[in-house]
Amino acid sequence: MQFIHSDTFDFLTAIGKNNNREWFQQHREAYEHAWQNMKDFTQAVINGLAETDRYISADIPTSKCLFRIYRDTRFSKDKAPYKTWLGAGISTAGRKLNGPEYYLHIQPGNSFAAGGYWRPEKDHLAAIRQEIDYNGAQLSAILEEASFKKNCRLDVQDKLKRPPAGYDADNPYIEWIKLKSFTASESFDDNELAGPDGLEKVLQAFRRMYSFKLFLHQALDE
Repeated sequence: MQFIHSDTFDFLTAIGKNNNREWFQQHREAYEHAWQNMKDFTQAVINGLAETDRYISADIPTSKCLFRIYRDTRFSKDKAPYKTWLGAGISTAGRKLNGPEYYLHIQPGNSFAAGGYWRPEKDHLAAIRQEIDYNGAQLSAILEEASFKKNCRLDVQDKLKRPPAGYDADNPYIEWIKLKSFTASESFDDNELAGPDGLEKVLQAFRRMYSFKLFLHQALDE
């Protein structure tokens, strides 16, 4: 049985209030427990996805999926050395795929699962927009599917203010075509993930996003 331990949430809450190296070193054992919990949970998620998603293999190295807790502060005004969340990008290339993938974010009061393609490269972006233009009815059916509509949301904050070149403002799918990222997500409260069915909650969310993810693979001829 896999779930996110309450101690993991406690550690992340505490580091949000004590984001400095001295505190971190004094509580390194708590961090190691939280990190191992995230690693084990991510491996269980990979195993579950491998049973339903043909693009995911159970032998994807978990270490390539996890995001380190250490922040890169070189170009940031915020010099806090540590993230206050744990995350994992799950794909054939771990967290570094240039294509559709899954993402798991663990943060007290702000945990979520996401699926899709964040900030596609130029050629991929063009291909996805073209697929929406040609097959917007298919995407609409996916987004209107009862289970998806009830539990998930299409993330629409990352978008252009005007239609991209080559598309008219009166295109029936223009609001989707204007997107710069194509992701869907589902949020969880801490108790859901810390409960005995925490793993199944996440896997169910990813299954609900699978048709959306397949649409993106289709757009890229994968």
